Amino acid sequence: MINEETNAFRDNPSGITFFLNRSSVGIAGAGGIGSNVAAILIRAGVGRLVIADFDSVELPNLNRQFYFTDQIGYPKVEALRHNLELINPDAKIEIHNRIIDEQNACSIFSECDFLVEAFDSAEAKVMLLESWLTGLPGRPIVACSGLAGYGRTDLIRVDRRQDFTLVGDQESDLSQGTLSARVGIVANMMANEIIEFLARPS
Repeated sequence: MINEETNAFRDNPSGITFFLNRSSVGIAGAGGIGSNVAAILIRAGVGRLVIADFDSVELPNLNRQFYFTDQIGYPKVEALRHNLELINPDAKIEIHNRIIDEQNACSIFSECDFLVEAFDSAEAKVMLLESWLTGLPGRPIVACSGLAGYGRTDLIRVDRRQDFTLVGDQESDLSQGTLSARVGIVANMMANEIIEFLARPS
């Protein structure tokens, strides 16, 4: 068991590290949202992440995603696991370098306590959420909608509906471009929702 007084989590709010350390979070997508949510959760002390993505790191990703120039060309999940282990080498990071579809969306994340939807494509979002809501009923999910552009921070909100939470402004689209500031705000809000849930005594 983690001793909060003698490690990196000393300054965590009292008592939550125990609950976070024994938790497992599944993240579908390792781009702007997924990579940043993962880093925030690892810094908070979440003990296990399951991350799935089929893409590789590209130069334009670096304006908002948790990667570095020497990782360009590497599979995102491999680069992300490396970066997360630099933060907390004791965390368990399970990666899947593959496309998520209706056949594997539930099996990959079946042992996770909380699920994160972090896709760009609207069609992929619908597929994933329908798969999870049908195949993993009762599992809490946080998704995002509307994080493009810059400014307008006051429009970003959290909508909670039983086991489903949606974060974003719910209107901006990727044609407006993306920046680290707004993507980071949404990612931090999503991670904060997860932490609040996981830190509750069961």
